[in-house]
Amino acid sequence: MELTVEKRDASKSPRTLRSNGVLPAVIYGRSEESTPISVNLKDFQKIFKAAGESTVISLTGLGAAKDALIQEVEFDVMTGTPIHADFYAIQKGQTVTVSVPLEFDGVSPAVKDMGGILTKVMHEIEIECEPKDLPHAIHVDISKLVALDSQILVSDLTFPKSAKISVEPEEVVAIISVAKEEVEEVSAPTDLSAIEISEERGKKEEEAPAADADNE
Repeated sequence: MELTVEKRDASKSPRTLRSNGVLPAVIYGRSEESTPISVNLKDFQKIFKAAGESTVISLTGLGAAKDALIQEVEFDVMTGTPIHADFYAIQKGQTVTVSVPLEFDGVSPAVKDMGGILTKVMHEIEIECEPKDLPHAIHVDISKLVALDSQILVSDLTFPKSAKISVEPEEVVAIISVAKEEVEEVSAPTDLSAIEISEERGKKEEEAPAADADNE
């Protein structure tokens, strides 16, 4: 995926750029000097929707094309529109470490036919790999969850050959659980005879002082 950018005109304020449909941004990297740039907002939104923060894109317009990741995006809190973006330039031969989102695909027979509950324990996994091998997402096939005690582990997923995984292979990614039935609490039956005895004792205690007063 390609995205055309240009060196930002320092004489124009970020507010002016945004009012003209241009997104202020910056590009930097391990051997890349931090450079203010700008990009067409609509073009950026289209690329960001497709690439996210885990897919390498090619930036053109700054001389030689640069491979980069969208490192961070700042949004307007009211409209949700991007107002600034950071691009991380990748040096040739450099590996990158990125949290790649998990995409859960398929239908679990344990959920569909047995009433099981799917619990997604993980939603992303951090991996280190060569930029050319970096996946947009890691797919999790939940159709393999066929029994009520089924689970998917990290070792069941497919990763690029060059990837180094930050979590242990036996870590659980998704699991099927069974809904527990709620047990109604049964209150003990009321002992009416005890209440009657208590009432009789109360009456006797109330009458006793009156009798003593008559004897004085």
